[in-house]
Amino acid sequence: MFNKSQFFHEDKLLNQDKNDIELFKKHAQEICDELFSTKLSHLNIKDYSYNTSEAVAELGLDEELINQLIDDYVAQVLKATVQFDDYMEVLQDSQDKKVKLDYTLFRELAHKNLGVARNLRIKDAEKLLYELMKQEDLEYLLHCLEALKVCAIKLRPQYAYDTLKLIEVKNFLT
Repeated sequence: MFNKSQFFHEDKLLNQDKNDIELFKKHAQEICDELFSTKLSHLNIKDYSYNTSEAVAELGLDEELINQLIDDYVAQVLKATVQFDDYMEVLQDSQDKKVKLDYTLFRELAHKNLGVARNLRIKDAEKLLYELMKQEDLEYLLHCLEALKVCAIKLRPQYAYDTLKLIEVKNFLT
């Protein structure tokens, strides 16, 4: 059965005091370490750390603009995870019913986010999104989604926290 990301559905971190972003970041790092040491070790991104200097140099943009684009990317990925989760439910349902799985919408969403990650030179996200576009094992895809989420959190913990709280409030209101 489809299980949404543990990180976001345990509710223990999003209920923390807003000032405790370090705990939020630490938990994201722990999940990254576990996933990249085990189920996703073949991707060789366990010790990856993003640096804006590559994007600044290659794109010819100033660091402030790159940082704004990184914030936008984090929000985009975290919002996209809601769609990814919906698509995964459909895929899981099709698999349970032994119907041919249609990955089209899932892969289009991965491709859209891959373009942004490539433009900003975010290497861990590039690898994970590429896997989301190419692989068909649903359990493996769930691991990649979990990793993508926590990598976005590690990139900008405060902005990720604020975005997730906004998503939580928006979901509550609808």
